[in-house]
Amino acid sequence: MRRMPAQPRNTETGNSRIRRAVVQLILDRRLRPGAPLPTEAELMEDLGVSRNSVREALKALQALDIVEIRHGYGTYVGEASLTPLVDGLTFRTLARHDDDTGALAEILQVREVLEEGLIRRIAASADEAELDALEAVVSRMEKAVRAGRPFPELDRQFHELLYAPLGNALVPQLLGAFWTVFRRVAAARGWTDDPRPEVTVRRHRDIVTALRARDAAGAQRAMEHHFRGIEARTLTR
Repeated sequence: MRRMPAQPRNTETGNSRIRRAVVQLILDRRLRPGAPLPTEAELMEDLGVSRNSVREALKALQALDIVEIRHGYGTYVGEASLTPLVDGLTFRTLARHDDDTGALAEILQVREVLEEGLIRRIAASADEAELDALEAVVSRMEKAVRAGRPFPELDRQFHELLYAPLGNALVPQLLGAFWTVFRRVAAARGWTDDPRPEVTVRRHRDIVTALRARDAAGAQRAMEHHFRGIEARTLTR
């Protein structure tokens, strides 16, 4: 009987070790986004590896937005944005050719958990100026409906403003990532805009109304109804 070759105990590749070392260097030196990294020669000496190994590791980190390579200028610390997450989720969704709606439902479920869990905090923390800003966006949605124009950017703006009182920079980035994936998939599949935009506007207004009343439970219910509408739209594609 043919024996299978023994598997190495440590499956981490040399490239991954170098990537991890570069990341650790950034953390140890407390380098901020936009700060220059050591030159290739310096990294070669510090890490004890070849130039090609350094370049391969930096290219991999660039794909993750951890470093930024500016040809002719050098390598800098990246913004570590959620762009790789957006690209990965978009591909994952489009790759499921036989189940677009199922893949989108998974993304919507994660976003729904985030928003329904956070909306109760907004009911207690949003001030009148912040609620007025939300109201203004809903009014612009209503004008768009009357003019027969789609309003996806207003929808996105509403949700970004909604959670601004939390002061958590990661929340709008995560929600924006899921929103972008949804729009990319919709565009790739040639899906039409919201078939019932007036209902979508009303659900946004219900959220603001509940927040003005400091009704946390009501705001959560309004958000739940909003997501039921989004899910229904994906099922009719």
